[in-house]
Formats: sequence, C-alpha cells, structure tokens
Amino acid sequence: MRSRTKVEEEEEEDDALNTSETLLLTTTIDSRPPAAATAVLVFSTLVAVCASFVYGSAVGFSSPAQTGMMDDLGLSVEEYSVFGSILTIGAMVGAVMSGKIADQLGRRWTMGLSQMFCLLGWLAILYSQAVSWLLDAGRLFIGYGIGVTSYVVPVYIAEITPKNLRGAFTNVNQLMIAVGISVMWLVGIIIPWRTLALIGTIPCLLQVLGLFFIPESPRWLAKNGRWKDSESALQKLRGKNAAIFEEAAEIRDYTETLHQLSESGVFDLFQPEYTRSLIVGVGLMVLQQFGGVNAIAFYANSIFISAGFSSSIGSIALVIVQIPFTVLGVLLMDVSGRRPLLMVSAAGTCLGCLFLGISFLLQDLHEYKELSPILALVGVLVWNFALINFPCCVSKKLLVYMFTLHVFKGSFSLGMGGIPWVIMSEIFPINIKSSAGSLVTVVNWFGSWVVTYFFNFLMKCSTEGTFFLFSGVCCATILFVAKLVPETKGRTLEEIQASMNPLTTSSL
Repeated sequence: MRSRTKVEEEEEEDDALNTSETLLLTTTIDSRPPAAATAVLVFSTLVAVCASFVYGSAVGFSSPAQTGMMDDLGLSVEEYSVFGSILTIGAMVGAVMSGKIADQLGRRWTMGLSQMFCLLGWLAILYSQAVSWLLDAGRLFIGYGIGVTSYVVPVYIAEITPKNLRGAFTNVNQLMIAVGISVMWLVGIIIPWRTLALIGTIPCLLQVLGLFFIPESPRWLAKNGRWKDSESALQKLRGKNAAIFEEAAEIRDYTETLHQLSESGVFDLFQPEYTRSLIVGVGLMVLQQFGGVNAIAFYANSIFISAGFSSSIGSIALVIVQIPFTVLGVLLMDVSGRRPLLMVSAAGTCLGCLFLGISFLLQDLHEYKELSPILALVGVLVWNFALINFPCCVSKKLLVYMFTLHVFKGSFSLGMGGIPWVIMSEIFPINIKSSAGSLVTVVNWFGSWVVTYFFNFLMKCSTEGTFFLFSGVCCATILFVAKLVPETKGRTLEEIQASMNPLTTSSL
C-alpha cells in the first residue's frame, strides 16, 4: 500500500466527516414521505420470522416433552438435562459463526442454511429410538441453527425496512419467538412429544420455500458492489412506483465511505471509533440476561406445582401475559421510541423482582401473613385479568407470586425481550456488523447459560437475595439506557451508524 501525504490524509478525513455530517443532518431535511408497508416487505418479514418461530419452538419444546421422552426412551434425569442444555452450546457455536456466514452467503441464504440444520435436528429427535447421542446431536443441530438466526433475522429485517417501520417490523422477531414458545407449551399439553417434534419441522420448511420468493438485503448487495441488484431489491421492497432514488443514494454514499475501511475482525471492534456502539450492544445483552428472565421462567412452574397446580396451568398463565405484551411492544415501538419502552420495561422487571424478593424475605421473617393481603390486593387490582381463570380459593401466597411473576414477564415482553435485538441490528456499520453482531449474540447466549446454571446455587444461598440481585440489575438497566442508549426511532441505519461510529483518520 502506497504511503499517503498529509494533504491526502486530511482530504480523506474531510470527505468522511462531510459524509457523516450529511447523514446526521438528514433527519432534519429529509422530505421523503413515510414509506408504506408493501406486500413484498410484509411477506419478506413473515418468511424471515419463520426462523424466529423455530427459535421459540426449540426453547419451548423441552418442558412439555420431558415426561413423555423420559418414559418412552428410558432417559434419566441427567440424560434429559444434557438434552435440554446442549441447545445453548449449539447456539453459542452458531452465534460465533453467524456474522461471517451472513457476510459470505448473504442474509437470505444464511437463513436457509440455518433452517437445514434445524430441520435435520428435529428429524433426529423425531426418529430417535433410545439413542441418547442421536437426541443430543439433533438438539445440538437445532441450537446451531437458532444461534445463527438469532443474529441474521433481526439484521435482515432492519436492513429491508424503511425507518418509520423498522422498529415494529424488527420486533416481530421477538413476537414470533414468544409465539413459538407458547405454541409448544400449549400444544404439548395434549399431543405426544414426537408429534410436537414434527410440528417443529413445519416452519423450517416454510422458510426454506419462502426464501426463493423474497429479495436479498439491499444493504448487503451494496456492500458487495452489486449496485443494480441493490436498487432492484429496494424497488421491490418499496413498491413498483415508489421513488427510491434518495434512499438508494444514501445507502450507496455511506457504503462507499465504509469501503475505505478494511473489513474488521473481533479485535478491531475495540478501536475508539466503535467504543460506544460496542458498549451499547454488549451492555444491553448482558443486562437483559442478568436481569433474571430465564431464572424467573424456570422458577414459575415450581411455584405453581408447589401451590398444588399443574405445570400446564402455569404455562397457560404465562402465555396469557407474554403474547399480548409482546404485541403491545410491537405496536408501540415506532410510536413511543426504543428508549422509553426500554426504561418502562426495565422498571417493571425491577419491581417484579423486588416484590418477589420482599415476599420471600417476609416469609423468612414469619411476617408474611400480615402483609400478604395488601400485596395480593395490589396484584388483583393491577393484574386482575391474569387471575380471572383461577378459583377464588387460591392462596394469598400464590396470588402474590402470580402477581410478581406476571409483572416481570409482562414487563420483559414489552421491551427488554425484543428491543436489545432491534438496537443491535441498527447501531453497527456494515463493515463491522458481522464481527460485532456475532460477539453480541454470543454474549447473549453465554449470559443465558450462566444465569440458568448458577440460579439454583444462588437460591440455596439466599432466595430473597437472588431476586434482590436481579432487581438491582434491572435498576442498572434504567440508568444504562438513560445515559448511553441512543433513540433510533425515525432515523435511517446510515444516520444512526454515522452518529455512533464517527469515521476517523486512524480508520482510513
């Protein structure tokens, strides 16, 4: 590479900074009318979130299938524990590779590849006959597939949607994960586990077929120098008669600016120009997982069982809250913005964990009976719709636990479940998106494993202390969002990335 004079370096720096400044000013001078949700855009999103349904069905499968699989295949508790947990290991491996695969194959065919792994995994489980390694291999394959899709699906949706629709459309990813979990929980009550595994193959096949009829990401095509293909894909997504010149030019200008930078590896992410976006992306995933969502979900069924109810009733109760609040989050995403939803969601999860910790503390102090009616009354007034299907003879203790669990789960579904993935798909420029996205996704899956693994140990040390710890993390999330997380509503990806990742001469 030839050496550059100081004048040349200054000229390149000025060009890069001018591009960033232009993009930052676009929000104030952009005269384009809000884009409509075209049939192609909606269909492309629905095809993409078939993978999200697979993700949810894989997570939700192990609980309703446990009794049937252990009885039919003669599995021990230890063997089934390995079967359940190996999903996370596969997901971490898939997450590590997801960014590079998505950059090499494109967003569309990366989703197709991931679904082939998931399809093989479901078939291995379906046809297994007391062969534990085949079960584990199938579960590992599914984990690998959903590890890849947990990165590529929100990225693809964010890259194909206009700025006024991006938040809601990207959050459909979280909605379909919740739907997948809920379907497995509910259907698993009445059908055998092999049929449940067969159901898991359906969205895999639907996505593989649908991928032949949707366009590739215009931004990925632009990154690879396929300008005509990029404009053609953008035209299909925005509508046959839509004016795409300004948006296409913005994508091209920003992509050409980034072409001056080398493709970044994992260690390049720690350069000063990427510090803020990396802190935001990784920080949100850490706070999401260490807020105790998996621990709360794990403990919910135990609460219902200990109170004399079946685990299926606990599952139904959580579904009643999970789906409506996730839908509400989708509807509010591009109205209220990301930051307000995140802070409200984090505040709700903080209160849920705090109340649960207080309940356990009062129980240990033998003062529970005096205060439980007050907490139960608050629970009924605030969350009465979640309790209407339960008989009036339900204990006050159960009402308190139900209230706190539903506050937590409803609040999490409103924002903390999906918005970190939305923001992850928005903040990283395309030259580091593969490395940064892989890192953030790995952090999320690793955090999930850590919390799930250590939860029982924490509960043995101090039950109330465990939930106070989760509450503290949720409180820290509010401060983190208030201080560091940008509002991305109504801004193009190029505007967001230019504001968070200023181009410097050290990168050129």
